[in-house]
Formats: sequence, C-alpha cells, structure tokens
Amino acid sequence: MAQATEKYAAVIIGAGPAGNAAASTLKAQGKTVAIVEEDLWGGTCPNRGCDPKKILYAAVEAKQRAALFAGAGLDAKLKTNWPELMANKRAYTREISPSTKGSLANSGIKTYMGHANFSSPTTLEVGGHHLEAENFIIATGQRPRLLEIPGKEFLQTSTDFLDLDNLPQDITIIGGGYVAFELAGIAAAAGSQVTVVLYNDRPLKAFPKQLVDKLVVGLEKLAVHFVYNQDLAEVKKTAPGFQVVGKSGYTHDTNAVFAAVGRQPNVDQLGLTQAGVEYSRFGVIVDRHLRSTAAHIYAVGDAAASPVPKLTPTAGYEAKYVAEQIAGNDAEISYPAVPTTVFSFPKLAQVGLTEDEALKDPARYRVKTTDVSSWITYKRQHESETLVQIIEDKLNDQVVGAACLSMEADEMINYLTLLIGEQYSAQKLRATLFAYPTTASDLQYLY
Repeated sequence: MAQATEKYAAVIIGAGPAGNAAASTLKAQGKTVAIVEEDLWGGTCPNRGCDPKKILYAAVEAKQRAALFAGAGLDAKLKTNWPELMANKRAYTREISPSTKGSLANSGIKTYMGHANFSSPTTLEVGGHHLEAENFIIATGQRPRLLEIPGKEFLQTSTDFLDLDNLPQDITIIGGGYVAFELAGIAAAAGSQVTVVLYNDRPLKAFPKQLVDKLVVGLEKLAVHFVYNQDLAEVKKTAPGFQVVGKSGYTHDTNAVFAAVGRQPNVDQLGLTQAGVEYSRFGVIVDRHLRSTAAHIYAVGDAAASPVPKLTPTAGYEAKYVAEQIAGNDAEISYPAVPTTVFSFPKLAQVGLTEDEALKDPARYRVKTTDVSSWITYKRQHESETLVQIIEDKLNDQVVGAACLSMEADEMINYLTLLIGEQYSAQKLRATLFAYPTTASDLQYLY
C-alpha cells in the first residue's frame, strides 16, 4: 500500500545547529514543521566537532598553561591520560543526539530519521515517507574531504581523531588549515610526536602571515614538525603503521595519518536536480535571501555557498534569518562581523576586515601590529608568542578589523567584535572603564 503524503508548512533537512534553530523559530511562529536527520541529531558541532574538540583542548590547555610556570613558582609535572580524557568527552557527546531529538519532538516538531531525497520540487522522500512542504530548508552541513590518492583508505579525519581510544605515539596530519593546526596542538600537548605536511608554504592563508608564523613557532616549541611544499602521492601500509609518500620523494613513517584538507557540503546526494536546485562544490547556490534557484527551497550554514565563514554562529544566524523570510520579512541578509578562532597553542583569532583587504587600500586603512608579550596580561602568564593586529579606518577613527595571537585570543576577539559592531571610536573607548589588569583593559592601548 502506498504511503500517504504528509504535508507541512516547512521541512528542514539536517538537525544540526542551523536546522534546529530554523525548526524552533518556525514552530514558534505557529507553523507545522518537520525535520529530517540521517546521522546524529544535533549535527557535527556538538557530536564530533567544535564541542568535543574544545573538551579535549581544555584539558591539554590546562597542562600547557601550567607548563608556562615551570621554574616560576609552579611544579608543573602534569601528564595527559588520553583514555580518561576521551571518556570525559564521550560522557558529554553520548547524550547529545537522543536529547536533541527528544527536545524537538517535545516541542511539537515532527522528526524523521533517514536519508532525504527530492522526488520533485515540492516532495521529499525519507525512508518510505512522502513529505510535501511549502518551503524547504537545506541544513545538511559538511563532511571531511579525503585526498584522491592511492592508500586513501588509510586516511583518518578529524571525526576519527576526536574519538580515538588511544593517542598514537606518532601521528601525521595532512593540511595547513585551522583543523590541521588544532589537531596538531592537541596531539602534541597530549604527548604525541606530530608532523604536519603542507602542499605549499603558506598555512592558514586567511590570517595575517606574521601572526601565523608566530603560531608555527609556538607549535614547534611543542615539537610539532612542519614539512612544506610536499604534494602527497600515496599512503602505504607498513608493519608498524603507515608511510606517507610525497611526489618529490619525501617519505615519513608514522602510526596514523589524518587528512585535514578541507570539508565538502553534504548536498550532492539529495536529488537537488529533481527539485530544480543548482549547487557547486561550495554548496547550494543561494541569493542574498538565501534562496536557491528554486525560490521555495533555502540553504543555510555549511550547506550554503554563502559568503561567510562556515561556523556554528553564522549557521544559526542564517537559519533564523530564513525563518523570518518564510514569515514574510523580505529584506536581504546583512551579516555582522564574524569572529573566527583557531584553538591551537597559542590561539589565533580574527574578525572584520583582514590584513590582505586593508593593504589594497592603504590610503584609507592603517594596519598596526603590536607585540604585547611585555604587557602585564601576558607577562604574568609567561606567554612569549603574543601579537595583536588592529586595522583602523582613517576616515572615522574606528577599528574595522583585528587579529590576535595568544592564549587569551578567543576572549580578546570577542571584545573586539563587539567594539567593531558598535563602531567604537578610540575616543569613546578611552572613556570606557574596564577592570584592570585584564584583556579588556588592554583595549584602550591597542586603539
């Protein structure tokens, strides 16, 4: 007997942060809402991404902060217990999927488990169910990309790293982006020998080179070894582990190889052609309303080819925006300043106008980079790899971009994001009092 068609005002594909935000907002508007998930409810971020990464990072960060005080009043002989650390992480993540699904159901949102595929522009097939909707929101996230080389079956990804039972003694990470730097920092601080292999000589291209170079120095002090300009040709299985082989003849023997070479949107197996939706390797092609080429189908977060960093906050922001679009608000999307952070050792963060963008218009913008290692905030913590970069708009005496390198960079960048968003001038900032000595009280000396 044929399955009856189930009709909704909106169907969301993907139950990560973006999908959940959209579903909750639409439900609060009084609409009938369904959400589809084929993997873990809650999505990548809380299950196998930013949250578990931060749990692992927090422990090794404590160890590294203590190590900075060796010989300065603290006997810092801490040792990482990886199985205990992983058990702590799993105690958090094991509750995410069932609690997320339960919360959605309790809110009156219909949940479907299975792979979604468009059979027409208005109908979605999910495990025998036929879901018809006035609007669809694609929020399917991304997955780690693998290299198409011989031996790619031996490559692991960040998903595997964040769920390792035991940390290998020697690991190799392929890539030069933020994931590579974060995994390298965690592994090295936890006691592993780490080699990072890059196909070029410019890691973290979106960040200021001076700050990136300083971060590399910090990781090298943790015994992370960087190998530049090596295009990987093959990964071979060996008796003790694996061998990484470069096209130029470079070889390295290791216990595990992790690919951190980017991510790809999960939009290629949704039957989008049947729905009249165009997509590229960057995701679903959307306009300034986050509408696809089929006007009733939207895409948000990592699944959308939108011009912002693919981060959890931007995904949620886009999802709520689309929910308002469906409710009748037809204004084009306008993004606030978006901060991004590399949780390595030290941390690297950035917001607003970048150095590369500013240098294209030197008549208007001034780039100022300050070594703050002698400032009390950092000197008291014995940090040496510390820089803050400020980009000033000369026309209105405002900071429009910033980058930070320190163990406090994640906090500092949040302050700077707020100041940029509120268009603080140097004069207004000097009239604001902050507790001293803190990262916030340092702001007036940077402007």
